[in-house]
Amino acid sequence: MISLQVIQLEKSFGSKTIFSDLTFDHKGQSLGIAGPNGSGKSTFLRCLAYLLRPNKGHFEWWTDGNPLDKATFKKMLGYAAPYINLYDELSCRENLAFLANVRHEKEYEKEIEDWIRKVELMKVADQPFGKLSTGQQQRLRLAAALFHQPDILMLDEPGSNLDEAGIHIVAEIAESFKEPDKLLIIASNNQDELALCDRIFSIEELAFAESH
Repeated sequence: MISLQVIQLEKSFGSKTIFSDLTFDHKGQSLGIAGPNGSGKSTFLRCLAYLLRPNKGHFEWWTDGNPLDKATFKKMLGYAAPYINLYDELSCRENLAFLANVRHEKEYEKEIEDWIRKVELMKVADQPFGKLSTGQQQRLRLAAALFHQPDILMLDEPGSNLDEAGIHIVAEIAESFKEPDKLLIIASNNQDELALCDRIFSIEELAFAESH
């Protein structure tokens, strides 16, 4: 089981404090991070993924009671967000192949093809990322976060620019992560996306509530 402990976490940019004194424990269940635009959801998620360094406090990741070091955590992580761009000049397949080569772990050719199919990009798989529609780009971001079979998945506004079929794909992904040895975290202000999670954390109210 994967767990997270956050202790008095604070992040600021210059004189602007984004959030402060965030303290909570989370274990097992999928987690939604709620709040309106500008409330600090994305910043918080990026801190938890080691993409940003908090100004104060700290957090710890655990699996089966053992602490996860940063390198091991990153191997276990999949992360998708509208602000994470892939290479415009590379095709869908080429982008995923490039990411696979960066990981230097195994041959991912089958997994890449599987995820191109799962996110329904087969017809544009050889088109440059920069030529795709915004919805198609978001689908490829999801594939890029998932082809290496992560145990921890962080999705920031996963339904951005997606049509109904794309939103259904996000729901299927969320359901697949409801397993004891996996953890899904979704940051969103969309209630339908948050409803995919078992537990919701309001970053503004600093309180937890069970989702319905």
